[in-house]
Amino acid sequence: MPFNPRFSLTKGDVEVRVIRRSDAEPLRRMLAENRAWLSPWEASIPGATFETPGEAPLGPVIRYLRKRMRQGHGVPCVVLFRGEVVGQLSIADIAWGAVRSGQIGYWISREYAGRGITPTAVQLLIDHALFALDLHRIEICLRPENVASRRVVDKLGLRSEGLRERYIYIDGGWRDHDCFAVTREERAHSLGLG
Repeated sequence: MPFNPRFSLTKGDVEVRVIRRSDAEPLRRMLAENRAWLSPWEASIPGATFETPGEAPLGPVIRYLRKRMRQGHGVPCVVLFRGEVVGQLSIADIAWGAVRSGQIGYWISREYAGRGITPTAVQLLIDHALFALDLHRIEICLRPENVASRRVVDKLGLRSEGLRERYIYIDGGWRDHDCFAVTREERAHSLGLG
């Protein structure tokens, strides 16, 4: 199921929109400037050697993400605050058929953390996924020690589904992740729609 490559979601000063090629340089710069802040949480591929995020141009990565979007496998977005790109937010691993689910991942520049931008952006994308894209379930998995991300899921009231042991390869090893989820029915009820 292909997605609208031009959608934009806004609440107050926060905007979520599909990633564009023109976002490559601002994102590359932020990844380089936020290396210490982001590296403990970034997934990698065991045994693979890649350039450090922020060192290489992101144009090819953005082309690949947009191709996956056209194929219905993901929705890559950027987060803007007052018109400036401040982070990235995506739905990945979309499964259709009887499952109709996806996983949301996100990061934000350290200078914008703690301002309520990330929870607002994540909620916008969750609602878009459940009600516009017709997914049934959204998951967010995070390392238990990632206190900032834990605050996001707590603020949004996502349901805890427990620990996934050695779930994702991050920072040189297989790391445990706490899994949180929300379904369309749960979100509709919290919005007073169900």
